Amino acid sequence: MQSREQRADVAREQRADVARDLLVAVDIGGTFTDITLQNTATGEAWTAKTPSTPGDPSEAFITGVTLALAQAGCSAAEVGRVLHGTTVATNLILEGKTAPTAMLTTHGFRHVLEIGRADLPRRDNLWSWVKPKRPVPPAWVHEIPGRIGADGAELVPLDEAAVRAAARAAVAAGAKALAICFLHSFTSPAHERRAKAIVQQVAPELAVTASCDVLPVVREYERSMATVLNAAVMPAVTTYVQRLEERLDSAGVAAPLLLMKSNGGVAGAAAIRQAPAQTALSGPAAGVVGAVAMARAAGVPDIITVDIGGTSADICCIAGGEIGLTQTGRVGPWPLPLPMLDMVTIGAGGGSIARIANGALTVGPQSAGAEPGPACYGRGGEEPTVTDAHLVLGHLTTSLLGGRMALDPSRAAAAVQRIATPLGLSLEAAARGILAIADNNMVGAIRVVSVERGHDPRGFALVPFGGAGPLHGCALAELLGMTRVLVPPSPGVLCAQGLLAADLKAEFSRTIALPLERAKPAGLEAAFATLAAEAEAWFSAEAVPSADRSSHRMALMRYEEQGHELAVPFTADHAALAAAFAAAHQALYGFTLEGVGMEIVTLRLEAVGHLPAPAMPLPGAGDPATAQIGAQAMLLPGGASEAPIYQRGLLGAGTRLAGPAILVQLDATTLLPPGWSAEVLPSGALLLTR
Repeated sequence: MQSREQRADVAREQRADVARDLLVAVDIGGTFTDITLQNTATGEAWTAKTPSTPGDPSEAFITGVTLALAQAGCSAAEVGRVLHGTTVATNLILEGKTAPTAMLTTHGFRHVLEIGRADLPRRDNLWSWVKPKRPVPPAWVHEIPGRIGADGAELVPLDEAAVRAAARAAVAAGAKALAICFLHSFTSPAHERRAKAIVQQVAPELAVTASCDVLPVVREYERSMATVLNAAVMPAVTTYVQRLEERLDSAGVAAPLLLMKSNGGVAGAAAIRQAPAQTALSGPAAGVVGAVAMARAAGVPDIITVDIGGTSADICCIAGGEIGLTQTGRVGPWPLPLPMLDMVTIGAGGGSIARIANGALTVGPQSAGAEPGPACYGRGGEEPTVTDAHLVLGHLTTSLLGGRMALDPSRAAAAVQRIATPLGLSLEAAARGILAIADNNMVGAIRVVSVERGHDPRGFALVPFGGAGPLHGCALAELLGMTRVLVPPSPGVLCAQGLLAADLKAEFSRTIALPLERAKPAGLEAAFATLAAEAEAWFSAEAVPSADRSSHRMALMRYEEQGHELAVPFTADHAALAAAFAAAHQALYGFTLEGVGMEIVTLRLEAVGHLPAPAMPLPGAGDPATAQIGAQAMLLPGGASEAPIYQRGLLGAGTRLAGPAILVQLDATTLLPPGWSAEVLPSGALLLTR
């Protein structure tokens, strides 16, 4: 019997050329699932949006794919590639629903996870903070005799009998997954690989992860936590990916499934099954990739992206068109130092609930989500949300999804009144207060990725997207002193479109921890040669043609005795490498340290498998007079005003509009306040200026 991959290969060979150009991208959010279907040769695209199904996300996945195919009049057999952004791993970690997980560690290191780090989370109070319960209790951490030295030499042989006993004990205790993290395995993975083989033989029912396959770099706590989290989400993610492939098979889609990773690239389903923690920022990363591609087409290199969905807002700063990676990322209370986009996420979205706490109005992080949703959806929600506030103020029309979903203004008003009455406010003032708090929460997060990274947001363009992003874009820009807002052609499904623009990506790292002056060129080249061999194996596994392969060398450096590193492009010229690190340190911290030595801590090879870039659909000719489909009252701080409503898809390139105005489309609504003007760019993006 053929595997799914073999059937996909046969199907690809049998398709016509036009069929191979048809791609499907699916992004599952907390409230809606977004789908983009595109012919990469012609640029013709179709979008669909359907409510998410939290009980089984794969149901909304296949429903959306079917909707998009029906809209385009295409058959499932014509699809050449399926791309997907998922938050399954993230939600499992945040909600504490990971699989019961045990851990093998070096003898004497049982309490690495319990000890953790001495620093407290940034916004927590020293006197009230409680250390969160670790994902693996000490009783489930098994110490294994055996020792690898810092130089990679074996000091004590691995006790294989202890590994077998620990595996059996883990199964008997009820573990479903097991993480292996031995001291100094990043210099020699021999003990970890042998232990993994033993566990798979003794307890094949366990999902097993070794740190050398996840994060072969220095720092025991972070490396252990990344390995544990990867093992803990592996059973559920593996089941989810398998369910997706089964649903695609049942729908007649034989195309390969690629999933977005936190680094802004995609990887095949087999790679994700082995390293599911790499999808922790899968959905948000896709949006950033799409925003960068859209901004590049508009000729805008410096952007700050704000992806506002139903539950959260994901924010990222892009300088010079280059997406920066960080290895100090977190998911909830846990460090996850895998390479991921440098972004900040807060609980602020269209479904964020407004409540009164201790006499004060708060908004989020709790969200009404997809079920029951905001009160105006009429699905049983009664608490006021950000979406309800927008509807009360006349920022939204009474329908979404091209008329498929009706909004109820009376339910929105009744919900917001629950806030207005206790606070002694008018309905309008309460709605305006809800939006002001939500906006200021997001502004604080924007400053974290811009001002605190050494960037002045006033020199950037704000790119709001997601279903609620364009409603907040101008308000956020005003609070930050920004004068330009760039709204993508399809802001509500940009995460799905970003999947279409993504390349295959993987990172391969090794810690060397050497002072710069002692780092010999021959040794560095040998280390990179090892990483290059790993990258070549990955390219082959992902079936990337030789002509489409590229790689970039990076060095993670620090001043001697510093606690964290900065990533700079690697060069064999030590003087140039030192200058690059000093420049990066100056840009981030505002100073350099004279007379202090530098260290190369980790070498990283970033491998890219280039996929064909889809053509960008361009807007046709249009007339604002014919694009105006109505008007409605909008409540402004200075009083009510009649605001025209435009069908955005009917606005041609070069069209200019003045606020106040409302621009509607299938996937989002753009709010153009007074004092702002809009221009449709040749790329189809909207440039809003103040």
